[in-house]
Amino acid sequence: MLLLIFAILFCFVLIFAGVLLVYSPGNIEPYTDSGGKQLPGSVSEKIFVNIGGVEQGMFIRGKNVNNPVLLYVHGGPAFPNYFLIDKYEPGLEDHFTVCYWEQRGGGLSYNSEVTLESMNFDRFTDDAIEVTNYLRERFGKEKIYLMAHSGGTPFAIMAAAKAPELFYAYIGMSQITNQAESEKLAYKYMLEQYTTAGNENVVKEFEEFPLLDSAEYIIPFYKSSLRDNSMHELGIGTMRNMRSVFSGVFLPVWMCRAYTVMEKVNIWISKFFFIKKTKLIEELFQTDIPAKVPKLEIPVYFFSGKYDLTVNHDLSKSYLNKLQAPVKGFYTFDNSAHSPLFEEPGKTKEILVKDVLQNQTSLADRN
Repeated sequence: MLLLIFAILFCFVLIFAGVLLVYSPGNIEPYTDSGGKQLPGSVSEKIFVNIGGVEQGMFIRGKNVNNPVLLYVHGGPAFPNYFLIDKYEPGLEDHFTVCYWEQRGGGLSYNSEVTLESMNFDRFTDDAIEVTNYLRERFGKEKIYLMAHSGGTPFAIMAAAKAPELFYAYIGMSQITNQAESEKLAYKYMLEQYTTAGNENVVKEFEEFPLLDSAEYIIPFYKSSLRDNSMHELGIGTMRNMRSVFSGVFLPVWMCRAYTVMEKVNIWISKFFFIKKTKLIEELFQTDIPAKVPKLEIPVYFFSGKYDLTVNHDLSKSYLNKLQAPVKGFYTFDNSAHSPLFEEPGKTKEILVKDVLQNQTSLADRN
């Protein structure tokens, strides 16, 4: 009987390994015309560039290299989400040549050259500027657009403030402001929901992080599975309709054909082992973004899901109201939580085309 169990398990391992290899060629498909030929003027590649003294990976995709260039800064920080770009195909490449840069220490950019000491917002800010200059030179652009999501927004907005002459506009999706305050508001909401539902077991788990009054409780809560699982269960996590981190995040990484098997392994090594050794999370909770960046010299657009408590919607809106900028617009996505780009891609593209590219705010919230 024991031999039979081992044989079955071995077969499952072989099947999983086979499926994984099939789904891990490590390349991306070119854009093609109706005849199957590569679309003239298109670009679709995975490359590695020396940024800040270390090799960093990025995907560059676009249907027409004459389009404006957009640098997409993923969240985490240092946890790439290209696998969601690949899965949901939000279509930014219809209007931009997009660089999906994977930050040092994460994803394609996880390697032995990256030191723990270099994993900080100042270095990430300089890396973003260096990637920007690479893109400007390569595609012959005076300026590019800068779009950041969640954990990428603190240093992306710092890059926009430090080198405004490089950017046409800054787009912050789920813009972080004061993450410690955001966590307190999310904690309070979730505890109220579970208390009202009479879920005593989960309430007891929340009470292990009393009131989140200090880093002693906030950071462990932020890193806990309780936070992630509860946010997704209540529809305030990665996406409004994503109820499981396992099926919504973990499995799509393994199914993404753009990565090799080893690159996929590195994504998780980075997230669960390397990033935890850095001071990035501590720096995130110690940084007051509104105080750090009270003014931008370029147009600013904030995209925020109505149900986003991962990065509090109201805090982002309050920040934009106070932020000094020549043009600014706040956009609430009524059917989204933390990821409007994937939850409401049509609306995202409409705003980018009608407002961001036109340097106006005709579609922005009016209150």
